Amino acid sequence: MPMFVWKGRTAAGATTSGEMFANTQAEVVAALRQKKIIPISIKTKAKERGLPFLFGRVRLRDLAIFTRQFSTMLNAGLPLLNCLEILAKQAENPAFRKVILDVMSDVEGGLSLADALRKQRKVFSDLYVNMVEAGESGGALDVILLRLATYQEKTMELRSKIRGAMIYPAAILAVAVIATAILLTFVIPTFAKMFHGVGAELPAMTRFVIALSKLFKVIAIPALIILIILFTAINRFHKTEAGRKMMDPGLLKLPIFGDLIRKTAIARFARTLSTLLSSGVPIIDAMEITAKTSGNWVIEDAIMSARASIKGGENISDPLSKTGVFPPMVTQMVAIGEASGGLDEMLNKVADFYDREVDQAVANLTSAMEPIVMVVLGGIIGFLVISMYLPIFKIASTIR
Repeated sequence: MPMFVWKGRTAAGATTSGEMFANTQAEVVAALRQKKIIPISIKTKAKERGLPFLFGRVRLRDLAIFTRQFSTMLNAGLPLLNCLEILAKQAENPAFRKVILDVMSDVEGGLSLADALRKQRKVFSDLYVNMVEAGESGGALDVILLRLATYQEKTMELRSKIRGAMIYPAAILAVAVIATAILLTFVIPTFAKMFHGVGAELPAMTRFVIALSKLFKVIAIPALIILIILFTAINRFHKTEAGRKMMDPGLLKLPIFGDLIRKTAIARFARTLSTLLSSGVPIIDAMEITAKTSGNWVIEDAIMSARASIKGGENISDPLSKTGVFPPMVTQMVAIGEASGGLDEMLNKVADFYDREVDQAVANLTSAMEPIVMVVLGGIIGFLVISMYLPIFKIASTIR
């Protein structure tokens, strides 16, 4: 549905203007006349252009803002289509604006909101669609959207913590690589020319660094290209089912990082399952959706195994315990939640606990990485500098 930019005159003679979504100009004219506005000009709004890498995808932040505002408008009593129209107008991301307009068009055509969202799978996940479907059938769509917005904000917070923990070591590592590259490319060749003019025999360490400098100048660019290709290939392979089955078990066994990955996955599992169950999604469907959003194949496989057992008539805690993936504390709290009839609340407490555990793991990771990175950085640069000054010290002692 296109957007039209219009100008008109009110009954009092004042000039006014605005924007409106409509199928044709005739619809805009009819809508303006209902508001007692005489149209002066009506034009189709030009499509916004943006860089693909900035506007080509819908971020979780965009979706979280959309969901919370949608919930607030519905709670205030606004009709569904009016909510979507307002949200489309204020969406900053052109790609997301188009998605909202497509959803609005499908709802106008007679589809339910859940079915309209299901057609936009690249933006709205199974979790999102199933929760909306539960909200529509239960007549509490605004409440479900509020829970969904809270879930998305918690997910964003978790991701932000993990990314924040990686910024410092990544920055230090980048500085180390750049400093080493500058030394090998520009500084060491200058020293090599100076030593060549002297004609004295160089220490083994110095000869090694000079040879390394010559080799680096030859292979630096090809090695960088190979590393980029290798990283891209590994990343793409990890996104396949075979790649996840092969790599994810190893990721959980990594020192320091493995513990962080496991705790993050358990926090996500508990938060997602709690949100789905509290929204009225059946346990079998909720388990399947939760498995897909776990982020690690080992956790996903354990959840799906538990789901199969639950489908056969077992409770939730026993199958989860048998997988050996979830800590006893998690399975015991799930058992208590089942017995008390408050499984969603208990899972929410598990999620809060593991969120705090992730905070501590992130702090431990940062504390462990700082000295390691500094020692490695100091060792590499110190080795290069000492190797260049050794001949100078040797020459100075000979002169004396």
